[in-house]
Amino acid sequence: MARIGEVFSVIRNGISIQQHDGTGGVPITRIETISNREINRNKLGYAGLQDISKYQDYVLQNGDILMSHINSEKHLGKVARYEKLEKEQIIHGMNLLMLRADSDKITSEYAQYYFASHHFLNQIERITKKSVNQASFTITALRELDIYTPSIQEQRIVSAKIRRVCDLIILRKQQITKLDDLVKSQFIEMFGDPLRNEKGWEQTTLKQVAVGKLSYGSGASAVEYDGEIRYVRITDIMDNGDLTAEAKSPNVFDEKYLLHDGDILFARSGATVGKTFCCPLGVERSIFAGYLIRLIPNRKKVLPQYVFNYTKTEYYATFVRNSQRTVAQPNINAQEYGDLTICVPPIELQNEFARFVEQTDKSKIPFEMEAAA
Repeated sequence: MARIGEVFSVIRNGISIQQHDGTGGVPITRIETISNREINRNKLGYAGLQDISKYQDYVLQNGDILMSHINSEKHLGKVARYEKLEKEQIIHGMNLLMLRADSDKITSEYAQYYFASHHFLNQIERITKKSVNQASFTITALRELDIYTPSIQEQRIVSAKIRRVCDLIILRKQQITKLDDLVKSQFIEMFGDPLRNEKGWEQTTLKQVAVGKLSYGSGASAVEYDGEIRYVRITDIMDNGDLTAEAKSPNVFDEKYLLHDGDILFARSGATVGKTFCCPLGVERSIFAGYLIRLIPNRKKVLPQYVFNYTKTEYYATFVRNSQRTVAQPNINAQEYGDLTICVPPIELQNEFARFVEQTDKSKIPFEMEAAA
């Protein structure tokens, strides 16, 4: 065990340079540059700098680690390791820390994996100072945190094993994405484009195929997961429609918000407005939060799998773009969702599609289990 300040030869904030529109000159890192534990070169800033001789100390070196230390609490401690491309020069800008490993004590790849561990993130939580709009921690506090430092040889062995697992997870995610794309293609093949409705299905509105009214969720606060009741919030819903592994519970339980198989949730506010979630069979005991809207499909008219995949069409995406109001932030209310036009094919055809989705979901299971292992 060592202190972080003992195994990194340099830990510092970036240089403050006024950035301008455009892409001229040498690129500069900013908070958005860290994306999914990688350097996103599409999210670099520019200041039109051509001569960077006086900034050479701030040019990133291969293996340097960038870390978010001023951001929303959720993104604090996120890291990415810089792998230099040939002849590339990137300046280390403000609001991201740069950590340069002492190669005699730690490898940058091992450090990157360690910084993603619960042990490290729990330490970050302890040194974080929170305000209304953001959270942060200091370099001084970071230097004093613990880091496991086995021998360099052991670090390389550990890193190689984790790298293989990460590569496998990426491969499986790609395969699952292909299966999701297959479902989207099958939907269009069976039901056509909702905008053109070339198959001539009956059309109605979402509120006309619901059991009861579309309803808002609970206003309870999220607390640590109690092992019994999950609190489903907008941030728990991933882009693919699944829930994140990290669960929270509500501080107050009300049975009227209890979710059941086939319930569909719509995000009504924020950057993810329009995102949807279909409660699967055997969903853990859960209630949903206030920034979500619930639709209970009338299964005599529409099946949950059909409605959920309807929300994956370009027609639905266009509806979301056209409907959201942006007084303070994007918002679509229950009445507006209820007015969404929806095609209603014969229930027998919807059943056929639901069986196809079920078989496709079964094909995902071996991928997900292997990735988890």
